[in-house]
Amino acid sequence: MLAIGRALMGRPRCLMLDEPSLGIAPLLVETIFTRLVDLNRERGLTLLLVEQNASLALKVSDYAYVLETGHIHLEGPSSELKNRPEIQAAYLGH
Repeated sequence: MLAIGRALMGRPRCLMLDEPSLGIAPLLVETIFTRLVDLNRERGLTLLLVEQNASLALKVSDYAYVLETGHIHLEGPSSELKNRPEIQAAYLGH
């Protein structure tokens, strides 16, 4: 959280986040992601998010890339990707 705060002090136009949920309590993860979505909507802050929690990433993003072995396997609007059967089976546990 400190790293995110320090990054925001510079008033960036784009904030890149690598696994911001890693090792964080679930309640705090929800708070962090809610605030990041707020920053995106209120300030127009672009977020580039790398996150293994696919359900959370697809919930908060507008557009997503699914990587497999370092290559883009699928891409598209998050709302469409999370409804694809192969994404649900492989990443969302459905």
